[in-house]
Amino acid sequence: MSAATPRRRTLTVSWEDPIALAASGLSASGLDFLRELAAGRLPSPPIAHLMGFTLVEVESGRAVFAGEPGEQHYNPIGVVHAGLAMTLLDSALGCAVHTTLPAGSRYTTLETKVNFVRPVTAASGRLLCEGRVVHRGSTIATADGRLTMEANGSLLAHGTSTCLIMPAESGSK
Repeated sequence: MSAATPRRRTLTVSWEDPIALAASGLSASGLDFLRELAAGRLPSPPIAHLMGFTLVEVESGRAVFAGEPGEQHYNPIGVVHAGLAMTLLDSALGCAVHTTLPAGSRYTTLETKVNFVRPVTAASGRLLCEGRVVHRGSTIATADGRLTMEANGSLLAHGTSTCLIMPAESGSK
């Protein structure tokens, strides 16, 4: 028995200058900057184009991303690679923290822990990932989040993150 020759698929990704985007964010509060991103008045960062997700809701201490898993996210065993769930969670958790920052401040992720509870496939449909700040101190913030299927709310993964907050005078992310 011979296997049929697989049909080659392609994915084209394009984006705008991420350094210019990051620089534009320093003049606004984290919440205002992310509101501009969510509204489409600023270009999405390259990772969002590459992985296929968008920021869809943002408020103080909360960020929600949506993404559509596809074949391009599959690993060798035929399910979406855990990296997509991890990336969505890291984005939602970090952006939830970012909403609490004043203009000029930045953050970086120190640690993220994720529990994967259900496999993701292209058939899972649109995913929603919500991150919420649990604690915001002067140098450390923590957040938790959930990745769910939009269609039925099934939990796919959940996680926590610890972020280091860098005031405006402390430099780059």
